[in-house]
Amino acid sequence: MLSWSNLSKTPWSQLPSFIFTFLSFLPHISWASEWIGYSSDGYATMTHYSLPENFIAACGCTSTSTDYPTAAMNQMAYGSSTSYGPACGQCFNLTLLNSFLSNPPFYPNVTKSVVIKVTDLCPLSHSGWCNATTHGPNAGSHYLNFDLAWPSSSIPNDFFPSNEPLYGYTDFGVWNISYQSVSCTNWKGWNNAAALGSVVNLGYSACCPNNPAVSHTNDTCPSYSDDSGIPYVPFRSFLEKKILTVCTAKRPDTQTSGFAISSPISLLPIVTLAVSLVSHVL
Repeated sequence: MLSWSNLSKTPWSQLPSFIFTFLSFLPHISWASEWIGYSSDGYATMTHYSLPENFIAACGCTSTSTDYPTAAMNQMAYGSSTSYGPACGQCFNLTLLNSFLSNPPFYPNVTKSVVIKVTDLCPLSHSGWCNATTHGPNAGSHYLNFDLAWPSSSIPNDFFPSNEPLYGYTDFGVWNISYQSVSCTNWKGWNNAAALGSVVNLGYSACCPNNPAVSHTNDTCPSYSDDSGIPYVPFRSFLEKKILTVCTAKRPDTQTSGFAISSPISLLPIVTLAVSLVSHVL
C-alpha cells in the first residue's frame, strides 16, 4: 500500500494502482447485518443504566412502560443499530447468579429474579458489555447483555444483593445471570393497558408488541436497520474510521450509552474522499 507521505510523489503510472488500493477497503464494509441468534433460555450478563420515567426509548414503547421493569438489549442481539428491532417488546425472566467483576465473585444467598420487557437497545461499542457480535462474545463470555433500567419505582432498591463490609461497596455493576423468554403476561405492566403497545405519532415508526413471545411470527418487530438500508459496520482500520466519520450523519438519539453506527452510508462522500485523495497525486 502507498504511504500517505509519498502520495504527492506518486507517478501517473501508479494512479490506477492507488485507486484500486483505495477501493479495496470497501469490501471490508459489511452491507448486510450480522445479528446474533440466541436461544429462548441461557446465560447472559446484566448491567444497569438510568432511564428517566416517562422516557420513550428506542423501541417506541409507551412512556408508561417505564413504570414497570424494562431493559435494553445489546445491539447485535437486539437486531438493529437504531430505533426498533426484533427484541422489542420481548419479555424475559432474569435471575441473578453471581457478580462478575468482584474478587472473589459474590454469590447471593437469596435467588432474585425480575421479569423485564425489552424497550431499548444498548449500542455496539469496541469494549464494554454490549460489544458482542457473531464474531465473539463480550468480556463475560456471553453473547447477550441485558441493561436493566434501575433504579426503578417497580424494582426494589435492594434488588441487587451486596456485601459492603467485605467488598467496601454495594454496587457490583455487572452480574452473570440466567435468562428465560416468558410470556409478557408475567410482566408487572401487563394489566395496565397504557403500558402496552407503541407511542402513536412519534414522527417515525415505532414497534413494541404486547406479547411477541407467544404471538405469531409476523407480530415480532422487523429490524429497522435492515428495512431502512442501514448496514452493520464493524470498524477494522483507521482508514475505514475516517471514511465512516465522513459518511455518517446524525440520527435522533434514542440509545442508552456507548457508540453505534446509526445512519445509512452514502457512496457519494466515499467517492468525494477518493477524489480528494487522488488530488494529492495530481
